[in-house]
Amino acid sequence: MKIYLASSWRNNYQAGIVHILRELGHEVYDFKNPPTGIKGFAWSDIDPAWMSWSSNRYREALTHPLAEKGFESDFIGMRWAEVGIMLLPCGRSANTEAGWMKGAGKTVYVLQLDPQEPELMYKLYDGLITSIDELIRTVGRIAKTA
Repeated sequence: MKIYLASSWRNNYQAGIVHILRELGHEVYDFKNPPTGIKGFAWSDIDPAWMSWSSNRYREALTHPLAEKGFESDFIGMRWAEVGIMLLPCGRSANTEAGWMKGAGKTVYVLQLDPQEPELMYKLYDGLITSIDELIRTVGRIAKTA
């Protein structure tokens, strides 16, 4: 099965979840190591002082060639995937990715291994997974019906 794992650069579980899903035989889009062979996009590649940008500077940066390339890579991955998994904690980009995937008619689950602030609108998704064992069972069940 083709899986898009939406998360955050700061999520300590991300690499391990990619590994587990691949060990189960799934293809996984890893935004940190996209299939292009180029490392994943980070705003700091454009400007180390990105956290102090004004709104106008941010708008300009969205058109930077590195931002364009990073967006295209992730969006290709989103369209390629059959299933989305949003791994918490994550930020706005991962929430947007998961929302786009659900709106595109794809199956999307939220994976929450540690307690997080509850979010009512996650009811839009196909379910909330709360353990590695449940993740393994869920992707196995999805793969059988795909």
